[in-house]
Order: sequence, then C-alpha cells, then structure tokens
Amino acid sequence: MKRAFPVAACATVLLVSALSGCGGTSSTGSGTADATASSPADSPAAAVAATSGPTAQSTVATHNAGGRLGTILVDGKGRTLYLFVADKTEKSTCNGACAAAWPPLLSKGEPKAGSGAKSNLLGTSKRSDGTTQVTYNKHPLYLFVGDTDPGQTNGQGLNQFGALWYVLDPAGKQVVM
Repeated sequence: MKRAFPVAACATVLLVSALSGCGGTSSTGSGTADATASSPADSPAAAVAATSGPTAQSTVATHNAGGRLGTILVDGKGRTLYLFVADKTEKSTCNGACAAAWPPLLSKGEPKAGSGAKSNLLGTSKRSDGTTQVTYNKHPLYLFVGDTDPGQTNGQGLNQFGALWYVLDPAGKQVVM
C-alpha cells in the first residue's frame, strides 16, 4: 500500500539521506546526531531528533488513533511508535540514513509502561552505536520524522529502507490496514 506524507517531511527525509551519504555520520556510525544537527531547527527531523534522545526512562503508552488503526502504541509525549518489518529479532537493522528518518526510541534506564501498555512486553536492545533502544513484544520501536505532531500516523504502511513500517497494537502486533 502506498501512502503520501507531507512534502516537507519528504524533503527532510531526502535532506537527511543526502547528508548521511556525504560524511554526515558520527564516529559511532549511527548518522542520527550529525545528520539531523545539520537540518534546519524547525524541520520535522530536528523536532524528532531533539526529543528522541535517551532519557532517564522512556515511557510506552497507548492512544486511540480511531478508524481502522484503533488503539496503538505511543511514547510518553504521545508520538506514534512503529515497527520495521526488516527487524527479524530484537536487534535493530535501521541505522544511518534509516535511523535519521526513523529515529529509534532510546532509553538510558529501563522503559516504563504507561497507560494501556503491558510492562511484561517492554524490553531493550543494544544498537550498533552502543545506545539502548526500547523494544515491545521483541520489536525495536521507532518514531517517524514525518509525524510532526502527537497522534499523527503518517508512517503507517510506508515502504522505506527495504521494508514496511507499521504501528503496533497494545499486544505488540503490527496493525495492517
């Protein structure tokens, strides 16, 4: 299924991808920090990157998105969380330009279950750059730079970086519309 998302978000993804391919990656190889630091401060990439870095304790909760999506997972700020179908284990395969467009939900402490989320499904996984990514039902969790406001689901069903992206339900299963 193809979905369009805002032109500004598309331009940001292309800018981040170009910067990542032009030496914009950090010495850790993630590409997230340096590529998004070069983006304009008011861009969607900068907004997500500024708020997706590791915190003392990340929260995963639920939100009723309505329609066919129903109740989905969100972070502590109400931003939609996604899984990447290419991730076959708890270890993320989304790095560099992928992680710039789809920032991982990071945590410095154990993640916390907010309203509607199940604490027994929460976990963490070490990323290739040494940071700790939050997982839910063994799926690494990501945000999307095209979601500029809490509750948006512009990444749902997109095919980017070699696989599909989906929101998750409270049981940690992908929601396919």
